[in-house]
Amino acid sequence: MATVAAVAVALSACGQFSPPYLKPLSPQTQARLAEKGMTEEAPVLIRIFKAESELEVWKQKDNGRFYLFKTYPICSYSGGLGPKVEQGDRQAPEGFYNVSLDGMNPRSKYHLSFDVGFPNAYDRALGRTGSNIMVHGDCTSSGCYAMTDAVVEEIFTLARVALQNGQEEIQLQAYPFRMTAANMSAHKDDKWFDFWKTLKEGYDSFEISHLPPKIAVCEKRYVINASFGDNARVTPTGACPAYKKLQVTRAPVLQEASAKTATKRQQAALGKPLGSVLGLTFGPSKQSYSAFTLGPATPTR
Repeated sequence: MATVAAVAVALSACGQFSPPYLKPLSPQTQARLAEKGMTEEAPVLIRIFKAESELEVWKQKDNGRFYLFKTYPICSYSGGLGPKVEQGDRQAPEGFYNVSLDGMNPRSKYHLSFDVGFPNAYDRALGRTGSNIMVHGDCTSSGCYAMTDAVVEEIFTLARVALQNGQEEIQLQAYPFRMTAANMSAHKDDKWFDFWKTLKEGYDSFEISHLPPKIAVCEKRYVINASFGDNARVTPTGACPAYKKLQVTRAPVLQEASAKTATKRQQAALGKPLGSVLGLTFGPSKQSYSAFTLGPATPTR
């Protein structure tokens, strides 16, 4: 009984769960997933747009394609348009990155955070420096992408659950702006324009196919959707082996689940005992545990 009471206090204190990284998604977010025909455990893809100050979370559906779940406001990022080049330049990175379970940091001094994966192979090939570049809370940034605490909790949970349920890495695409023809034309004289043209290849590929573009690095440049020979040796600083471009097929347009269906799902969940919804069990039955591991290093950022 003392254990049950302690759990009840932990669940009810200040209306919050502790620790925050284990908070379940809100009923509203769960209902939104149901409306869109998505599951909490499905793989995630993230896109960031600096100029628009927006972060998108996409979720994979049964057909293997990704569809937009939600667009979140970025509270703050430092620097301007253009990639991060060196430690201390206060620039938020641009490019194609991967988020792993080891990069999830629930003990961040900025509420919650996850490492975007800078520097990647492309950055290292160019001698770019920096570390601990995060998406985090606290709405303040010195080279990171900062969200409000409530927003980062939801994004963190969506990413964590996907990674704990089999997704090896989350592709994170960071862009200077939405890479439309009009925006590209408006920045044609920028010193980073050639770099942005390469990013646009990945942007266009995902817009059409809703599949993560295949990213390789050779000759110190990104190569998008390349099919190399079986014995080809691809290195970030070496010459690019001969390759063919992969065909990009357009994603089918899927209808979202009806609001009525979503409401039934939500009502079914709400009708269950609290312990069942939260995965808690009491009594003599054998308990199972799902550990959340952070890898060998946990930065404080």
